[in-house]
Amino acid sequence: MRLAIGTKAGTFSAAYSSSGLAELSFPSALDTPCQAAAVPVSPEVAAWHALTARAVHATLSGQSPVLLPPLDLSAGSPFQQCVWRELQTLATGQTRSYGQIAAALGRPKACRAVGSACAANPLPLLIPCHRVLAAGGRLGGFSGGMDWKRRLLQAEGMGARTA
Repeated sequence: MRLAIGTKAGTFSAAYSSSGLAELSFPSALDTPCQAAAVPVSPEVAAWHALTARAVHATLSGQSPVLLPPLDLSAGSPFQQCVWRELQTLATGQTRSYGQIAAALGRPKACRAVGSACAANPLPLLIPCHRVLAAGGRLGGFSGGMDWKRRLLQAEGMGARTA
């Protein structure tokens, strides 16, 4: 089930499985609004969506979300899920390099694999891969696009520098 989250920056699209929030997409240049599902939304999904919307608005204003809905990360490989869990430990305003994330996972040579896991992150706004930088504090890439990465880092009071 896919539902819209309207913001001043555009309409985000949130997809839910029976286990929780499974995908959160950035507004696109086309920004076609999502409609409410044709079937009624269950109270559980309605509650998850309210939490997701609050988390999106908090993150866009540079704050840490107070609560998140259950996250369904089952689409990721075991390694990707490990990377995503590690990213969730990064506090607002804190950055790490791909190499630092790989080292924290006990796989210091897996920098590229960490980058691939970040690119595959289904919840890039809430699992903060925008806080992962390339070597030397360079921005690196971001699945939401570089403008979004810069915008999110600036909202958190940071430029492209490592913590």
